Amino acid sequence: MIIPDTSVWIEFLRGKEPFLTEPGLLLEERQVIALECIFGELLQGAKTRRERTVITDYWNNLPKIEEQGLWVKAGLHAGERKLFTKGLGLIDVFILTTAKSSGARVWTLDKKMASLLAENTTTRLA
Repeated sequence: MIIPDTSVWIEFLRGKEPFLTEPGLLLEERQVIALECIFGELLQGAKTRRERTVITDYWNNLPKIEEQGLWVKAGLHAGERKLFTKGLGLIDVFILTTAKSSGARVWTLDKKMASLLAENTTTRLA
């Protein structure tokens, strides 16, 4: 399973390669996990009713995981590791925490998040 972050979803929704084909295959195979915070960010940036409809259709049809308690875990983890000093916001840390707890991988275009992922050979927070 994979969690594409907001940056990847934006490129996918814009129809840009390689962010169109690969996520498309993962979506068909139901290998993409939808997180509420990511879809909230996507909806915040939607400019038209059609864009909102496309985003909510994906939200309604993608696999989800139980997110309860993960925000608190993310906050604790961010504070303990002082991740805000590395430029990571709470949503970024939430995505990483969710990936760790679910065994999923993260796909991101965010350089700071990618750098933290590269530090961990399992592509999850240690």
